[in-house]
Amino acid sequence: MRVLFVSLFIVITDQVSKLLIKGFSIPAIDFTYHGMYQGERISIIGDFLRITYIENPGMAFGFDPGSKFKMWISLFSLVASIGLLVYIYIIKNQPLSLRLAIAFILGGAAGNLIDRVFYGSLFDYAPLFYGRVVDFIDVDFFNITIFGVNYDRWPIFNIADAAVSIGVLMLIFFYKKHTTPATDFIEEIEPKDNDEITGDLKINTETSSVTDEEDTQTSNQIKIEETENGETDKGKEIPF
Repeated sequence: MRVLFVSLFIVITDQVSKLLIKGFSIPAIDFTYHGMYQGERISIIGDFLRITYIENPGMAFGFDPGSKFKMWISLFSLVASIGLLVYIYIIKNQPLSLRLAIAFILGGAAGNLIDRVFYGSLFDYAPLFYGRVVDFIDVDFFNITIFGVNYDRWPIFNIADAAVSIGVLMLIFFYKKHTTPATDFIEEIEPKDNDEITGDLKINTETSSVTDEEDTQTSNQIKIEETENGETDKGKEIPF
């Protein structure tokens, strides 16, 4: 269960980065931090890597199915996060790579879930479950046209999206390790069992042989003693 610390680290890192981009205030101590305004861009590595602040009302990587599905998306994210948490407990004895992959996906799902559930209420622009996800990582991409639409940059994303993608890639990369066929285990176990059975048979056979030899020797010794006693008695004179 220690892999949950990975999920927790992802959630904290994701939320801190989003608040630094969006800005926040703490009325109790009269503190306000002004982040970026929506649409603002900051160049990090030329045009290849930029910080571009946008708010996504839909799903990962800027995909927006529409406001009608907003509540369903938030509820699905909540159920999925709970399911992943339970699943991590179920696979606590499975390979570390599998548990880490699920921990990455859980951390990313929980990070974006916080935005969807609470940001609308915290920043006073929407009710619970209707918040928008903060995206800001803007990476250059080779030109590609899909269904007549030209794309020259990767959809803007955040740390939570990246964590989910890393988790999925880990599941794909370690697929064979996570899904070892049952026949492989049978092949590994059967020789060991056969060896143990053969060894037991050898031990039993050897023990039986030794016992038979001892019985034969004892029987022969008794016969010899009886014969010797018979001959001695036969040669003696019987007194009157």
